[in-house]
Amino acid sequence: MTKHRELFIPLAVRVETFSFNPEPAATGLCVKRFCRRWLQVKRFSGTRARLSNLRSAVFCAAWILGSQHLHAADDPGNYSVLAAGAKADGATDDTIAIQKCLDDAAKTGGRVNVPAGRYLVRGSLHIPPGVTLQGVSESPTWTEPLNGSIILATGGRDQEEGPALFEMGHSSAVRGVAVWYPEQKTTKITPYSWTFHLQGNDNTVENVTLINSYNGIRVGPESNVRHRIRSVYGCVLRRGIFVDNCTDIGRIENIQFHSHWWSAASVGGDWKPVNEFMWQNCEAFIFGRTDWQYVTNTFVFPVNIGYHFIQTKAGACNGQFCGIGADESNVCVKVDAIQPMGLLITNGQFVCMHGDNRDAVLISPTCNGSVRLVNCAFWGPIRQCVVSHSKSFVSLSDCYLSTTFGGKNATRLPLIEADNGKLQVRGCSFGTDEPSIALKKGLQQATITENNGIRGVEVVNEIGDRAIIANNEARRD
Repeated sequence: MTKHRELFIPLAVRVETFSFNPEPAATGLCVKRFCRRWLQVKRFSGTRARLSNLRSAVFCAAWILGSQHLHAADDPGNYSVLAAGAKADGATDDTIAIQKCLDDAAKTGGRVNVPAGRYLVRGSLHIPPGVTLQGVSESPTWTEPLNGSIILATGGRDQEEGPALFEMGHSSAVRGVAVWYPEQKTTKITPYSWTFHLQGNDNTVENVTLINSYNGIRVGPESNVRHRIRSVYGCVLRRGIFVDNCTDIGRIENIQFHSHWWSAASVGGDWKPVNEFMWQNCEAFIFGRTDWQYVTNTFVFPVNIGYHFIQTKAGACNGQFCGIGADESNVCVKVDAIQPMGLLITNGQFVCMHGDNRDAVLISPTCNGSVRLVNCAFWGPIRQCVVSHSKSFVSLSDCYLSTTFGGKNATRLPLIEADNGKLQVRGCSFGTDEPSIALKKGLQQATITENNGIRGVEVVNEIGDRAIIANNEARRD
């Protein structure tokens, strides 16, 4: 046993460096874990008599109690909200306890751990620079949305411009939590402030589930750069992600917004009124000023406007958007403004099903920048696939365009229509029988080449020799 004593005895002096959560529930859990560790030590030593050493037993207790609930003196970067007094019972307001833990972590930077439980937050939490709020969830929570690290938010009701649930400063992060607004009702949807507000440099929101946020994630309008928003899933009612005044390359990756996240019985579960509210009101992805924005693998169902590009006081967007989708939409992509270097959309999938517009891509007369769509697909009961009033360049390449009307739409509107700026359509396929392209008066120039269709390509040309129309499959009646 001598060598075993050498292992345990020196380490026992570290007991005084630990503190632990005195809450009965937490202590009871640790006692159970201590007993299991005690039995392991008994088997290791081979005899009960050898375990009479008090220092070894105390060390084992400190090891379990300390590592489960607080940080050791030699690990100052780890903090626990339970140790700061959070109850995680879903009834006690944990706002002050969590904020105290965050403020303590701000002194050196570090991670504030949020163990599994339900944390009622009636106020707003400020995530200081260099601090990460870390929950236990590493994947979206849907069928059992109240498992894991759950934030029950009640602040910000009827105050859309009030403080966000999470106010995030420079180099801060929130990961692995789910957010539920328990006072929000499917039958009477009420405005709330933003769940996240990011400003400054290098913020991260990752592996987060939004069960029923009214407004999801706002970046800006304060000056900001290099946001990272990754693997965020859930239901957003009015706005999903709104980016503005980002002057250096933000990234948004692997996002899905869907009404069914609010359908589980444990969170009030009736997705039909939620579905109705979203397609009438929701704008999923909104972009004001943002330079070199990268957006990859994003999707929304249902939605009023899937991707909305606007002009703000700070300016407009330029960026590349790859693997994006909008389903059960009124308008999938609406471009009111874009920077001159423009908007690149690759591998988009767009379906309109609701509303009077049902224009999958709608480009406003206020747009002065280039819009390019490559390898995109359009289907469903779309009214028109692309309608452009842009003053600048619009280009479609290698796209598939169709509607479920199959030529039976009484209005027989063309799948692509442009009446301003310059249009280029090359290598596209038209899968239904409406007129393929309408070049309306006011269009400055058009190049239509190398396209085919279910019955060839029909081009309605109202601009005469300002159009280059060549090498398209001939129309067959």
